[in-house]
Amino acid sequence: MTADVLPALTAGARTAAHPADTPCTHHDSVLADRHDGTVVRHGDAVAKAHAPGTDPAELSRRLELAAHPDLTGTLLAPLRPKPVDLHGRLVTFWPYGTPVDPETPEAAPWEAAATLLAHLHRTPAPDGLPPMRGPAKAARAIARLRTAGPHPAAASVLRAWAALPAWVRAEAPMPPAGTLCHGDLHLGQLVRHPAPSGPWLLIDVDDLGVGVPAWDLARPAAWYACGLLMPDEWTRFLTAYQRAGGPAVPADGDPWPALDVAARALTVQTAALAIAKSVGEDRPLDEVQQAVVDACDRMGAVPPELAQGPTA
Repeated sequence: MTADVLPALTAGARTAAHPADTPCTHHDSVLADRHDGTVVRHGDAVAKAHAPGTDPAELSRRLELAAHPDLTGTLLAPLRPKPVDLHGRLVTFWPYGTPVDPETPEAAPWEAAATLLAHLHRTPAPDGLPPMRGPAKAARAIARLRTAGPHPAAASVLRAWAALPAWVRAEAPMPPAGTLCHGDLHLGQLVRHPAPSGPWLLIDVDDLGVGVPAWDLARPAAWYACGLLMPDEWTRFLTAYQRAGGPAVPADGDPWPALDVAARALTVQTAALAIAKSVGEDRPLDEVQQAVVDACDRMGAVPPELAQGPTA
C-alpha cells in the first residue's frame, strides 16, 4: 500500500464509522495489507482498498449482489452501495465482523461455511453478473511462479498445471453451470456479524460471480486430499453442504468426480504461491507448503480424467 493511500483509507474508515465531529476513542487498525488489497478498521466500520486495476463496473455489480435481499443472511452487506475512488484505488466500506479464530482450529465453523455456500449456490444468479474469478486467480498464481526465479519444485507444479483443462487455466470459458459462486472460499472469508457473536456470514466479493460451484468446495477438498484437513472435518463440511441442498456434488455417493479437477487446480495454485514466496523470501518451503508441492508431483502421474478419488 502506497504511503498516501493508507492515511486516506483510514480516514475513510473513520467517516464510515461515525461523523467526523463525533468524539471517538476507537483505535485504527490495519487488518490486511497485501498486493491484492488493504483493509483498515475503525470501530464498527471497515474500509477496503481493492487491487489496482479492479474493474469499477464489475465491483459495483458485485456490491449490488451482496446487498440483495435474497442474500441476506448469506453475504455480509456493504455499508455503501458503490465503490469510491481513492488515489486511483477503488475502496468499499463494510461493517466489522468477528473473524474465525486461527488459534482454535477445533472450533472452525465448517458446517456454517458449507451451509452458507449451499445457500449461495442455490440463489438464482442475476443477469449481468461477471464470471467467478477463481480460475483467473489460479492463472495469476502460475504467472507469479514463472517470474519468481528458479526453484527445484517449480517443474512439477507447472506439469500439474499443464494437465488441467483449459477452463481451469483461464484459457477458455468455464462450463455453462450458471451458478452463483463465491470464487475464493476459505475460513478467512467468514465473520460473525453483528460482532462478536452474531451468525456467520460470507465476506469478500472480489471473486464473486457466475461459474462452476465445485470451485468453492475445492480448497477444503484439496486440503483433505493432501492430508492437511482431517477426514472428520472434511466429512462435516461435505455433509453439511449436501444436507443444505448444495448443487456442486451429488446428494449421496462419491463426490470426487465432481470435485477432482477444481481440487487439483487449488492444489496447484497453493503450491505456486508457496514456491513464489519461498523464492522471494529466500527460505525453504515449510511442512505444509511442501505437502502441496508433493501433491502436484503425484498429480503429474495421474491425469484428471483417470483419477478415482482424492489422488491429489
